[in-house]
Amino acid sequence: MTGEYILVLDEGTTSTRAIVYDADGAVLHVAQQELTQYYPEPGRVEHDAAEIWDRTLACAREVIRKAGGAGRIAALGITNQRETVVAWDRRSGEPVTRAIVWQDRRTAPICATLREGGHEEMIQSRTGLVIDPYFSGTKMRWILDNVPAARDLGENLALGTVESWLVWKLTGGLHITDASNASRTQLLALDGADWDDELLGLFGVPRAALPRVVDTIGTVGTCDPEVLGAAIPISGLAGDQQAATIGQHCLKAGETKATFGTGAFILTNMGETLPRSSHRLLGTVLCQQDRKRIYALEGSIFVAGSLIKWLRDELGVIREARESEELARAVADNGGVLFLPALAGLGAPHWRPDAKGVVTGLTQGTSRAHIVRAAMESMAHQCHDLQAAFAADGAAWKTLRIDGGMSANDWMAQDLADVLAIPVQRPADTETTALGAAMLAGVGVGIHASLEHAMTMGGGGRRFVPDMADGVRSTRIAMWQAGLKRHIDGV
Repeated sequence: MTGEYILVLDEGTTSTRAIVYDADGAVLHVAQQELTQYYPEPGRVEHDAAEIWDRTLACAREVIRKAGGAGRIAALGITNQRETVVAWDRRSGEPVTRAIVWQDRRTAPICATLREGGHEEMIQSRTGLVIDPYFSGTKMRWILDNVPAARDLGENLALGTVESWLVWKLTGGLHITDASNASRTQLLALDGADWDDELLGLFGVPRAALPRVVDTIGTVGTCDPEVLGAAIPISGLAGDQQAATIGQHCLKAGETKATFGTGAFILTNMGETLPRSSHRLLGTVLCQQDRKRIYALEGSIFVAGSLIKWLRDELGVIREARESEELARAVADNGGVLFLPALAGLGAPHWRPDAKGVVTGLTQGTSRAHIVRAAMESMAHQCHDLQAAFAADGAAWKTLRIDGGMSANDWMAQDLADVLAIPVQRPADTETTALGAAMLAGVGVGIHASLEHAMTMGGGGRRFVPDMADGVRSTRIAMWQAGLKRHIDGV
């Protein structure tokens, strides 16, 4: 092994970043570029895969130069927005259509057909996932049905999620996906080593177009020296939420983290136990090393940080994101306002892609502070819904470790502790997704002997403890649940 640093490519929904870490987890260099969001029709969200690659490559080359050259890089890890699907031509290596983003809802009719056909129980039992447009399989089916340029490629068509696309470009043609990302497609059984023939047939996705499933930890390929300047080992791959769970040091069964990014995603480490949910939570692969899997139980909230962006850019009730905390503190309570932020449907445990956002309880006395506070309160209430579902599935939370950009909001962190009635821990560095990928990559090349040893990367932070009267908590929860029920029953 040459070099001493770890390079991480962190492929988010709204931006791409490249980060260089040292072996102790210190961030040495960062480069970031925004990604263009395309909304061609209501319910559709797209990215330009060529732009993703070009901007990721530019960021990577920038931090490699700042680090002293590619010879200083010992390992490369990739973490990515999950479920987003890229389709490209194996011959040219270029995308044949825009990437369909995880938030996209266009495949709702395909999902309805699968559900009406009586397939949901089998799919959930085998994959750990409910039928929803969120996942990759129906996106792949939509591309095959609606993009002639993709369909006409035949065996030259490549389908993959974002890490597959980046690895293909970095290596000059290696087509792989790690087990954590593969487990989000609905084409892989949770306990299956490879793509499931019955699921492939049900979704109508050809095996030949799909990548090979590999470990999340260990060298799975090397970069083309002409791309980054050296044959850097690619030794850690994971979907963003799995990477954040690792970065939050949730390495023991029962430990739980919540990432508040564009959406909010809560994962509880389930160890080697195959996760089964009776309350519409998701089973997923947390990580895999030497073909041995660790699993997680997951609950997904589709709108979190994107709600603050919407309040700023569309409603104009705040001028910048940090103003949300100031306004939430400016009023004693929500003034009777209930904010249901179903701007992209409702995720777990409701799974209602047809739900729409609602604000109720407005009066002449309602101020923008009340609206913003009610919006902020919705984060804790959605997490409380998930807390009940996790507990019912035998995975009760003792503490909650939070991260992501929105977690920097002290008011929200305290509100979570108050409504959930458990301590909330926030690390000193809330960008734990990239840190987790660095831990995986470091273990993959032997910089660290194990993930437990890699826990020297990261740490510290602040602890928030419950400080809300029981009566106030129960009143808020009852108001939320009544409003949610009225809205869902009326959809």
